[in-house]
Amino acid sequence: MSPVEAADCCRPIDGLLDPELFKALGDPTRVRLLGCLAKCGRACSVSEVAECCSVDFSVVSRHLALLERAGVVESSKQGRTVSYVVKYAELSRMLRALADAIDECRPSDGAGSCEGGCCTTC
Repeated sequence: MSPVEAADCCRPIDGLLDPELFKALGDPTRVRLLGCLAKCGRACSVSEVAECCSVDFSVVSRHLALLERAGVVESSKQGRTVSYVVKYAELSRMLRALADAIDECRPSDGAGSCEGGCCTTC
């Protein structure tokens, strides 16, 4: 199938390639912060998370806010302290669904054809 034909072909991958998710996971510092949070296994304050990377507190806060907008973490506020926790089930669901959609796009015959009605129209 040509790229033009592929663009006209609706598949589950179309809705799963979320630019916000890729933006959130496309920065090495954010990935490091997410890894730190994931390994902690609990909600951590911004200052706690800042300790795991040599990044300024305000920068960590902005990074965590972007991860939250992407649906990867969630925050809670108690007084002046903001804590973040990984949304483990949601993150796993997003990545697993994307992996499944990528597998579905892979041609079974190696020729890249769209025989058998594998594509649906929008």
